[in-house]
Amino acid sequence: MSVLPLRNPATGETFGSVTEASPAQVDAAVAKARLAFEAWSSTSLSERLRYLTRLRHYLVEHGEELAEKISQATGKVTIEAYMTEIFVTADTIRFYEKHAPQMLAAQPVPTPLVLWPKKSYIHYKPMGVIAVISPWNYPFQLAIIPMLSALVAGNTVILKPSEVTPSTGLLIEELFAVAGLPEGVVTVLHGGREVGSRLVAARPDKIFFTGSAATGKKIMAAAAEHLIPVSLELGGKDPMIVFEDANLERAANGAIWGAFTNSGQVCMSVERLYVHERVYPEFLRLVTEKTKALRQRFPAQAEVGSMTSREQLGIVRAHIEEALAAGAKAVTGGLPQTDSMFIPPTILTDVTPDMKIMREETFGPVLPIMTFSDEAEAIRLANESPYGLNASVWSSDKQRAQRVAEKLLSGNVCINDVIISYANPHLPFGGVKESGIGRYRGPAGLQAFTHSISVIHDPGSKKREFNWYPYTEDQQLMFSGLTRFLYGKRPKWDRPTLKAIWRELKRLR
Repeated sequence: MSVLPLRNPATGETFGSVTEASPAQVDAAVAKARLAFEAWSSTSLSERLRYLTRLRHYLVEHGEELAEKISQATGKVTIEAYMTEIFVTADTIRFYEKHAPQMLAAQPVPTPLVLWPKKSYIHYKPMGVIAVISPWNYPFQLAIIPMLSALVAGNTVILKPSEVTPSTGLLIEELFAVAGLPEGVVTVLHGGREVGSRLVAARPDKIFFTGSAATGKKIMAAAAEHLIPVSLELGGKDPMIVFEDANLERAANGAIWGAFTNSGQVCMSVERLYVHERVYPEFLRLVTEKTKALRQRFPAQAEVGSMTSREQLGIVRAHIEEALAAGAKAVTGGLPQTDSMFIPPTILTDVTPDMKIMREETFGPVLPIMTFSDEAEAIRLANESPYGLNASVWSSDKQRAQRVAEKLLSGNVCINDVIISYANPHLPFGGVKESGIGRYRGPAGLQAFTHSISVIHDPGSKKREFNWYPYTEDQQLMFSGLTRFLYGKRPKWDRPTLKAIWRELKRLR
């Protein structure tokens, strides 16, 4: 069996190891989760939520300690670990405690008058075993939030955390042990691509994957062999549009946080910044000053930490090198030292749309800036991307901001803010184009871990229905007359139709 080292990317320190799951262990875990599903899905929602309450209390009581462990696994500064991993998770649990009973309750829907006296509703039924394959950039909350959603809906869960940050997988194991869930309801399988592939091949009832578009396509292709439903939360190349009437001070503050938080390792990072040509010089001055004032170190008293993945560091370096060679200028920052996991927050100007830095997901602390001249050009530039996860529009003109926001090809849009749409648990979250398939968070996100069962209920007092055998001439008259009355240009009843309806009613009796 292979062993994964537990390593702090910021310091290079190794502080333990974990053994990868074998193929037999993966198969056994799926079988165990299937056995546990029957009892867990039959457990009342109120009881399932009590386990979550226990988990929330533990998070609150041990939040600082947990944030330090997440920092150790990722290289991010401690306040970001607490704010984006601990706080967001606790907030999501509270959201489910308050709203899950309503979101998972049977939903009555209208029934057309012609189907009277039937009643209709939607029943939400758990799916079974959910495989959650999570990433390394937010290894705690991007694993635990889909897990919680699946558990609340009545499913059992198998988590395959990223092999880049395996210590966070151990942390999640410990948390669910504290919560005391029944055996088999939650299982964590450590390992790399082979473990993930084996988990998909074991045919879970749904796969929830967060990661790159390339890996997401492979998972979707494998799942298609067995028609396993998938939710894919993939990458982004998110645009920020700053109009000439924007609050430039706020926009500049938003730009540097949106680009550099978590060292830019956010699927919703500001990766393309478009500024109206009229305010570009002033805006560039502001973001340059603010970027130079950022402190970069680990793990506290700083704004920016290290990169988490050495492989990703290589991608970021290549993007910067290509842009500089093609004529871009580094106003601040630039290439990191060869042996360092710290990339200085970098602003690039004189970039062009054909550069990788403007086309491919960089996933690092780099902010490339271009200008635009009018609204139509800004929309065109923002939409010229294979991705569509998040975007932001900055303007004091409410109508224009909303108009532009609704024309962007993006699953999520912020106006005069960045990234924050994910923080509202009432909103569904997900992308379009190569940024993913499906939604999680919000009512739609919770219901996405269920089968929606459509139920129509007749009192059952009549012997037959109008549309049942045997067919008669009166049925033909009745349906053609009914169609003309309900959907024709000049709705009216004719005498033959009324007689046919009367005869059919007598026959039903």
